Amino acid sequence: MTPSLVRLARSLRKLGTLGLFCSTISGLFAGVIAASPAQAAGEVLGIAAIVNDAVISRYDLDQRVKLVMTTSGIQPTRESIERIRTQVLRSLVDEQLQLQEAGRLEIEIEEDDIDASIDTISERAGMNREEIIDYLGQNGVNETALRTQIRADAAWNRVISARFAPLVTIGDDEIEEAMHRITADANQVQYQLSELYLGFDNPTQEREMGQGAVRLVEQMRAGAPFPSVAQQFSQAASAANGGVIGWVSESQLAPEIAQAVRAMDVGAITNPVRTLNGFYIMMLTSRRQGLGPNPLETKFSLIQIVLPLAPDAPQATVQARIAQAQKLQAEFRTCAAVPQQIAGIPGAQASQPQNVTASQLRDPMRSKILAQEAGTFVPAGRTQRGIEALIICDRKDDLGNQPTNASIENNLFNQEVSMMARRHLRDLRRDAVIELR
Repeated sequence: MTPSLVRLARSLRKLGTLGLFCSTISGLFAGVIAASPAQAAGEVLGIAAIVNDAVISRYDLDQRVKLVMTTSGIQPTRESIERIRTQVLRSLVDEQLQLQEAGRLEIEIEEDDIDASIDTISERAGMNREEIIDYLGQNGVNETALRTQIRADAAWNRVISARFAPLVTIGDDEIEEAMHRITADANQVQYQLSELYLGFDNPTQEREMGQGAVRLVEQMRAGAPFPSVAQQFSQAASAANGGVIGWVSESQLAPEIAQAVRAMDVGAITNPVRTLNGFYIMMLTSRRQGLGPNPLETKFSLIQIVLPLAPDAPQATVQARIAQAQKLQAEFRTCAAVPQQIAGIPGAQASQPQNVTASQLRDPMRSKILAQEAGTFVPAGRTQRGIEALIICDRKDDLGNQPTNASIENNLFNQEVSMMARRHLRDLRRDAVIELR
């Protein structure tokens, strides 16, 4: 996936959920045609599903599958396309239910609103509107499909805002209880996690989602980026951020998820974990002990200095370079003066200040850097390139991850509204007449 494409996928997902309420299993684009079966029969080449009186054509389904493959990083083989087709069709069904609910509540999205949303997508993706439309066209997706998806996402968010947001009030006692719980867990192991959630309402859906979760795990372990796949398929509110849920302790996780995460290596992805109403796929980004400062999160601004040497340089030349490095160290005053300081040393190279975290460095250099303060010249010794050294221009230690009352209130509000929205969509699905072809 190109950087612009990754930004496009993230921008579309962020726009669709507004980063707040909930993320259904909808993907990026839709082309659902709302019409009576008789009318639709003459307008589409095959029917994939009928949701009440609205038709989802096979063309709509094919377009969604194509976009999911393109933006998620899943390799578009015949086998992988067939594997995700069921999840994609379910997402189109859910989206049509959302559109119908918005229509029942007389919620309308104006064309100007859609134009503004496309402009926002363009800005976030580092593209302009014409480039996005051209890109979609090159991949067989027309502009109508994009506009339909934007309309559906915006309408559903307005449904949620109108029906559920006014009903949710987070009290001071709830915030205080959450803060006490977090403080009590401060000494537990903390996990930095991302999630992908697939829910089910009945045994048939349980089988479908279980199989789909296994296929998604296979695709991600084969190289598909977890954030892109989560944005496409996850039903959790975290889908808007690529599945990222941040730092949590074991006590904040369901027992079955905690058991799976406890045994994971950093960077690994779990097998699907079944819970009461769904399957979770978790990715572990990092772990640490408690909420206190984490040395591995210490941030440095470093300049790298190299005094080049050939691999077979004679010992006298090596010693001369070492003497030059020692002189640099003895005379070092400020990072700003480094270019002038090395100007008189033949072949000497100095990088621009680079921002890194301690976790990006390897031992023994990482331990050596962590033991030093800003303004320190740290010799690295002989390497394949020559005599190297690092200069610590700036250092910012991690202050821990203690949340604020505002962040706790926001998280509790999002969780409550997201849960209510998922229940409402489940009820819509239960009461609908849905025919899959």
